[in-house]
Amino acid sequence: MDSLHARARSYLPELAILAASILYGATFAVVKDALETTTPSAFNVMRFTLGALVMFPFALRQGWSGPSPRPSDTFWTFVRGSVALGAVTAFAYQTQNLGLEQTTTSNSAFITGLAAVFVPVFEAIWFRRVPRRGIYVALAMSLLGLFLLTGAESSLELGDVLTLCAAAAFGLWYVVVGELVPRFQIVTLTAVQLAAVAFFSLCVVPFEGWGTIDRSVLLAVVFTGIGCSAIAFAIEMWAQRTIEPSRAGILMLFEPVVAGLVGYAIGERLGVIGYLGALMILAGIVVVEIGTHRSRGGDQGPLTDPQM
Repeated sequence: MDSLHARARSYLPELAILAASILYGATFAVVKDALETTTPSAFNVMRFTLGALVMFPFALRQGWSGPSPRPSDTFWTFVRGSVALGAVTAFAYQTQNLGLEQTTTSNSAFITGLAAVFVPVFEAIWFRRVPRRGIYVALAMSLLGLFLLTGAESSLELGDVLTLCAAAAFGLWYVVVGELVPRFQIVTLTAVQLAAVAFFSLCVVPFEGWGTIDRSVLLAVVFTGIGCSAIAFAIEMWAQRTIEPSRAGILMLFEPVVAGLVGYAIGERLGVIGYLGALMILAGIVVVEIGTHRSRGGDQGPLTDPQM
């Protein structure tokens, strides 16, 4: 029984990422509705400010140093890393929201899922290593799934191009997180990252304005600020202490599947090909888990990484 419980606990990081993907996937329609009255940068300021305010009381108790800091790590190393992570996050969400204004929730979610393709590229550059072969098999299946989900068409509108930029930024985000989470406290890293996103987004507000902040916008801010920015970010970053960026990116491909289901509930239809793509993505998740899941003792993330 003890061994069964230990094996079940070994999958908690994967379950944490899947839980985060459900929260993220459920927000696309909510955010799209909010962006009909407010602007992308204004929404990000409100959302990430709320998330930071929720996390900071807990962060003050945690300190900044994590379980495996480098000898050279200081408080200011932590601040620089957190702010750099926040800059990547701010760019990702700004371009994603700009794209979401001009495309469907389903397309936005599925193209954002291409972050899983960018992760191994950034990972190979950042950590100077090649991802395991199982990752490539899963990526191929997931790419095919994403292609089918978008209607098996190769043309991209401006909204899709902006979302593709967001996907690249999210791919980089996974790699940077994989570098930082062993060295620094998760809650504190999340809090400072969220505050940095709010600051960078505030710098864009003078160019976009605030729009109209009504009840639906405030509800979206509360849901995304607490559910996604605070809770989902924290549990996803915790999971990446034991899951390398490539696997995390693959598991997060469950996000567009959830978004597709939400889209269906609000009247969007993917068609037979689109739903076949959703099944292909799920198959990719299964492949990467069956082929690459190891004991936690031998899978502790990057072996070689650059200084930050």
